[in-house]
Amino acid sequence: MIIFSGGTGTPKLIKGLMQIMPPEDLTIVVNTAEDVWVSGNIITPDIDTVLYLLSGRLDEHKWWGIEGDTLRTYEAMRSVGFDEGMMIGDLDRATHIMRSKMVREGMSLTETTQRMCELFGIKAHVYPMSDDTVSTMITTPDGKLHYQDFWVKAHGEPEVLEVSVEGLPQAMISPAVLDALNNEDEVLIGPSNPITSIGPIIDLPGMREKLMDKRVVAISPIIGAEPVSGPAAKLMRACGYEVSSTGVAQRYQGLLDAFVHDVRDDPLGNDIGSPDCRIVRADTLMRSADVSKELARYVCGIFESM
Repeated sequence: MIIFSGGTGTPKLIKGLMQIMPPEDLTIVVNTAEDVWVSGNIITPDIDTVLYLLSGRLDEHKWWGIEGDTLRTYEAMRSVGFDEGMMIGDLDRATHIMRSKMVREGMSLTETTQRMCELFGIKAHVYPMSDDTVSTMITTPDGKLHYQDFWVKAHGEPEVLEVSVEGLPQAMISPAVLDALNNEDEVLIGPSNPITSIGPIIDLPGMREKLMDKRVVAISPIIGAEPVSGPAAKLMRACGYEVSSTGVAQRYQGLLDAFVHDVRDDPLGNDIGSPDCRIVRADTLMRSADVSKELARYVCGIFESM
């Protein structure tokens, strides 16, 4: 199974999948449009969340960073007036340093991610969506901000006028992802932000064509009119989508064989833009490992019934 993932909602589902599937059967394609260089090191937040989850080190209270990490380096720099803008843990920074060294030595992001999996003892397959630089930019009344500046530094507070992804039209799907798509028939679009986490993956040149002959299931990250976490509501409105599971399904229009939304939602009508898409409901609010496991079982059952 191939899973398209961002950095929070989908890792919770992956945690459930890990309980019912061998890790070797999981191929996780991760958003890289939120990557950024900080203090000379490349930070790939969504990839690192997946790596830390799979290696058993993720801080599952925050769903980012490493459990028990310290901030001594960050605090030492800040004490002399050097504010990185992001609270980077010491152990997390070690990952960034190793990856950045490999990139400077000529390795691609795919190659560095595979090497990190080896170093961390990860048996699942984790790939960046692309080896090319792609950056989600948020246009506000005061100008454009990188997604990390909008969400981390500005706490998601500025008004959003437009969302764009620089470099996406020229980017190529990672060769490892292409190989996986040529060998796998099942693609699960996880419950991550449909605009800034999943959007860049499915909008890569050639990706939609690759998905047309796959069995594709998506899970909504919206319950009612609110995202489970993150700034998806503000971003969806800026892109012209209703903040609802209907809006999520419309963002994925033409790709889906099945769409899962939450049991707390009203049943969806036929206005999702995909008349051939099967619409089902489940408990998608993964507040415990048991709920994640049950949702994972439910999704696997959908694929088996296709």
